Amino acid sequence: MGPVPFGSLLEAAQEHSTSGGKVLISVLFVFRIFVLITAAKEVWQDEQSNFLCDTKQPGCQFACYNKSFPVSHVRFWIMQIIFVSTPTLVYLGFVLQKICSDKKSSNANKDQNNQSLNNDSKSKPKVQLEGAVPNLYVANVVSKILLEMAFFVAQYYLYGLGIKLMYTCEQFACLTKVFCYVSRPTEKTIFIIFMLLIALISLLLNVIELVYLFWKEKRKHLNKKCESFYPDDVDWYWTDWYLNDFNRSFT
Repeated sequence: MGPVPFGSLLEAAQEHSTSGGKVLISVLFVFRIFVLITAAKEVWQDEQSNFLCDTKQPGCQFACYNKSFPVSHVRFWIMQIIFVSTPTLVYLGFVLQKICSDKKSSNANKDQNNQSLNNDSKSKPKVQLEGAVPNLYVANVVSKILLEMAFFVAQYYLYGLGIKLMYTCEQFACLTKVFCYVSRPTEKTIFIIFMLLIALISLLLNVIELVYLFWKEKRKHLNKKCESFYPDDVDWYWTDWYLNDFNRSFT
């Protein structure tokens, strides 16, 4: 069995995705990864060396830095990207396994319907994924929502909404209360707010996508009920329902 074409994998993975889900890819990789690599890393490269305190007491400056910034912002955001991307990678892995399994089954019946397979290979039909795949996609979206919320709360709890110019510190390694100063506080605050906004946008898009998936599933059940009453007029039923709803909104 040959390798699965990348286009088929993407086509199958997006079968249950919405427009919001496709935008999420751009939000996550373009805004987060690109900005993190090109800009944020340059801003935070001097975070510990330029964290200066008005004391020469050995170990005091390191203790104050650890208290003010328990985790580096850059490392925190890298960990956030990895964790938020993990559900999607698991989903793509399951889709890949499903495609390989379906392809293996079709190759087993190749001799029985060789002519049909030749026609299918020319038309290149869309890969249809059923069974556990839709449920796994919903679990993927729910997992991303929970992870986005967890990292948003964690970032706010650890750092707040910005970087202050001066931090006061009273640690065991310091004899008295000392004052410590951070370089580029305004620039770092801008990046922190930007990353928080990106997290909120990603969270909002995931929530919208989850609502759409549940609405789509509910409509599918309604269609099945309509088919039992109007087996030949399902399209007419929905058209009439939308027209009545549209008229009610203007009356």
